[in-house]
Amino acid sequence: MGKSKPLVIVTRKLPEPVETRMRELFRTELNLEDRPMTQAELVDAVKRADVLVPTVTDRIDTSIIAQAGDKLKLIANFGNGVDNIAVNAATEQSIAVTNTPNVLTEDTADMTMALMLAVPRRLVEGAQILAESSAWSGWSPTWMLGHRIWGKRLGIIGMGRIGTAVARRAKAFGLSIHYHNRRPVDPSTEEELEATYWDSLDQMLARMDIISVNCPHTPGTFHLLSRRRLDLLRPEAFIVNTARGEIIDEQAIIDALESGKLAGAGLDVFEHEPAVDARLMKLAKSGKVVILPHMGSATVESRIEMGEKVIINIRAWMDGHKVPDRVLPNTQ
Repeated sequence: MGKSKPLVIVTRKLPEPVETRMRELFRTELNLEDRPMTQAELVDAVKRADVLVPTVTDRIDTSIIAQAGDKLKLIANFGNGVDNIAVNAATEQSIAVTNTPNVLTEDTADMTMALMLAVPRRLVEGAQILAESSAWSGWSPTWMLGHRIWGKRLGIIGMGRIGTAVARRAKAFGLSIHYHNRRPVDPSTEEELEATYWDSLDQMLARMDIISVNCPHTPGTFHLLSRRRLDLLRPEAFIVNTARGEIIDEQAIIDALESGKLAGAGLDVFEHEPAVDARLMKLAKSGKVVILPHMGSATVESRIEMGEKVIINIRAWMDGHKVPDRVLPNTQ
């Protein structure tokens, strides 16, 4: 690259310390309005930039990659998941793709635990009663009864870093830990968590009180919780999803909640974000579902750490070094 600074185009507004540092190090175009870029704007960006810094809301698909200019050599994703980027197509055009791993683990696990408590204990319903009316007449033995989570069985789908962090928290709350993964975790971790491994997802689902979705979204996990699998769940069961909306068949889970085949759900992600199904909104108002606007990793600390990782990846590429967080095609 010589001494010339690369042109870095950032698709969304980032924390101020991150944007300031980027401006110091690179020729940086920021999105101060924080308005999602249109497809035409993304095409213009990949034609002009040396480095593109997209987020989960930007679909960098094969058609956009195909129109990239010769200058574009790095897509430094501001996020852990890269299901929004056509990694194979980028690699074929000698464009490296990086992500920001190991930053969101604790924050996402915290939010998963929060939803795990909020749904059975009816936290949002209780808060709304006080916020929206003055009709509360005081404590009553049968008022706002929820369900205990202590002693219940938690089934974790995807025992990676986040799933393991969820398991540690859940164990402290007295939950029995079960999990489904492509393979068992390290024996020492399994022993620490007193966790039970299920090779068969179907068998695990049929026996759990709470299901937590913590696996990445890949072609293989699209609608992993299909209508058939949702039918395996006990009617007393709850589902929490802080991973990706596409992992659950959204219409099927709505049908299960409406019909009483499922006790409740805590959803931080949706299949067609930012659109939220009208039936889900209605279920949320009735107390069957707690829905959040993709807040799982939304802490000041995580966003700044993500930005620092993006900067490290760009600087490594500038200096001709191996980028530390490169995503390879076979890991997509």
